[in-house]
Amino acid sequence: MKRVLWICNIMLPAIAKAYGLPYSNREGWLSGIFGQMAGGKKDTAAVMLGVCFPTADRHGEKRLVAEGIPCFGFYEDLQRPERYDSKLERRFAEIFREFKPDIIHIFGTEFPHGLAAARAFGRPERTLVGIQGLCNEIAKVYRAGLPEKVWRSCTFRDMVRRDSLRRQQKKFVLRGEHEKELLGLSGHLTGRTRFDREQSLKWHPKAAYHPMNETMRSGFYEGQWRWESCEKHSIFLGQGDYPLKGFHFVLEAMPLLLAEYPDTRLYVAGNSIVSHSTWKERLKLSAYGKYLLSLMKKYGLEKKVILLGKLSEQEMKERFLKSAVYVCPSVLENSPNTVGEAMLLGVPVAASDTGGIPDMITHGEDGLLFPVGDVKGLSRAVSAVFDEARQEGGETLAQRLSDAARKRARLVHDGERNYRRLLEIYEEI
Repeated sequence: MKRVLWICNIMLPAIAKAYGLPYSNREGWLSGIFGQMAGGKKDTAAVMLGVCFPTADRHGEKRLVAEGIPCFGFYEDLQRPERYDSKLERRFAEIFREFKPDIIHIFGTEFPHGLAAARAFGRPERTLVGIQGLCNEIAKVYRAGLPEKVWRSCTFRDMVRRDSLRRQQKKFVLRGEHEKELLGLSGHLTGRTRFDREQSLKWHPKAAYHPMNETMRSGFYEGQWRWESCEKHSIFLGQGDYPLKGFHFVLEAMPLLLAEYPDTRLYVAGNSIVSHSTWKERLKLSAYGKYLLSLMKKYGLEKKVILLGKLSEQEMKERFLKSAVYVCPSVLENSPNTVGEAMLLGVPVAASDTGGIPDMITHGEDGLLFPVGDVKGLSRAVSAVFDEARQEGGETLAQRLSDAARKRARLVHDGERNYRRLLEIYEEI
């Protein structure tokens, strides 16, 4: 029996629910594959799974059991992911002694715990790293087209937290150094785009690269978008709390869209960094938050932009289905889960032509791509989805993109297929 230990960036919801603890809905694809591994299928009999996850305090460094799977907490300051703590190596050594893994599977390169685990394990030939984002590449484009004045500005909040935009970029540079060392200590990599393959093998050309797609959260495999039932001329943005996500590009595109479609509305999920109704909220504004506010005021968008806050899985799904188009304006992404979730539901997608996104979308067939930071290109893509003119076959562009996206996503994100591929990779290792 192969003993495989997962090293995750979050406490999985299944673990948190078992103990009544709060949890994050991030990385829903991991919950999807965990559900299959924990489901007691016949073909998992040859694998004994263990799961490690970060905890907010050292009291959480304990052994738990969720759905029959042993789980181990390790303390890490996730608010400062650029800092490496050597105590993590000692904690992983303890976990390895107890679980005795044949393979460790590290999900992502973004946090120091990945490097600590690889150092403590010391067996590159049995170390597998799943590529998510790539900090080295993010650092290069972190400015995201912001004006010089904004890039160099620093609010009271930024000074107190030592978290200005330029400092944020430097933190990604440091994280990138840890990332490169982690990849060098890993004999095996999983990825799903030409972008992550080329970049990761550039740093570690001798590693074995195993292609594997991701499984999305279960709720997104049910339900189907329809133009007739969505809110016409509504745009959905999955996140906008730091420059990389390109919220500012959408705000700059809004006047162009409003000139053609005056009832256009923009819905944004995730942390709000523009709240300013009280003096305390104003003190907490970051330089990027102030810039977003200035754009909203400049273009008169205060009543056109609806900030939704953090959404549950069901709330995200409902917002997807109500929206006329999902926009991913990021400066860099590998394979954003929100794009995969939108495509599974058949929501028309307009996205930046960057990173691994072109491996998810074929322009004009199952989605629309526009150049990074091209405000007019973004506006044209959204307008094309809004256009209700019938094309060949009597369908609108939106409906044609929707049908093709749903068909493609159900193949790429097929949970059973991806689950079997994961078992194959473990067997190959």
